[in-house]
Amino acid sequence: MADTSTIRRRKGPVTYLLRAFVITYLFVLVVWPLSEVVRRTFAPVGDSAAGGFGAFVERLQDPAVTYAFGLTLTVAFWAVVINTVFGVGISLLIVRYRFPGRRILSVLIDLPMSVSPVVVGLALVLAYSSGSGWFGQRLESAGLFIIGSTPGLIMATAFVSLPLVIREVVPVLEEIGTDAELAASSLGASGWQTFRRITLPSIKWAIVYGVVLSMARSLGEFGAVKIVSPGAEFRGETATLLIQNRYNNYDESTAYAAAFVLVLASVLALIVVSLIRKPEDQS
Repeated sequence: MADTSTIRRRKGPVTYLLRAFVITYLFVLVVWPLSEVVRRTFAPVGDSAAGGFGAFVERLQDPAVTYAFGLTLTVAFWAVVINTVFGVGISLLIVRYRFPGRRILSVLIDLPMSVSPVVVGLALVLAYSSGSGWFGQRLESAGLFIIGSTPGLIMATAFVSLPLVIREVVPVLEEIGTDAELAASSLGASGWQTFRRITLPSIKWAIVYGVVLSMARSLGEFGAVKIVSPGAEFRGETATLLIQNRYNNYDESTAYAAAFVLVLASVLALIVVSLIRKPEDQS
């Protein structure tokens, strides 16, 4: 209580100035640009009166747009599944076990956040292309094609979103400690029973947040998929590539509509998860 009252007494000109600065910064950097996307999505195109929600829906019904969003959802879904399964496993490995190279592994996990996605795409091409990639030649001989196909897009997307689940789960695992898990083990619970009944309920919200962040990152990935994908209509064109292609080809209305859908999906996902977690935090 004393700390709260101390914080409340600190209100003054500096506090209001900092608030105004933060609000202005967020408005200029986030709110204004996104509001322009929304405005132009529903605005009439050129001299035509075609605008509004009906025109927006009509643009999304374009077969090329439908294909792009279908491919994007497929890639994002599998990337999130892969990152969730391996993310939880890697988190348990880092927090619960001590082994040589543990710190190096922790650094490598953060590598996708510091390396440009374009570099990630290029590295995948060098490793898995059928022409020069060492793995690619052997996989192609077995009938598996990575670069220029959906598996390559999934690998690129999973790579860039890899740390998001891990960095949500690791702090929670460190906070809850191992007392409950050791007690369950001493009572005869197997490793899977301990994880399912003790560990998983404790980290479920961290996993949910990691999944949401990973999904939002996967839906909006551009740099890595641009390198590994043909990027043509009905041939590896994801939603982000569609936006670039349509904007460069002066079909700006479709580009704005696709961009609006991606923004809306990310915002709605964050809102839903926040509403779901709120009762848990208050209990």
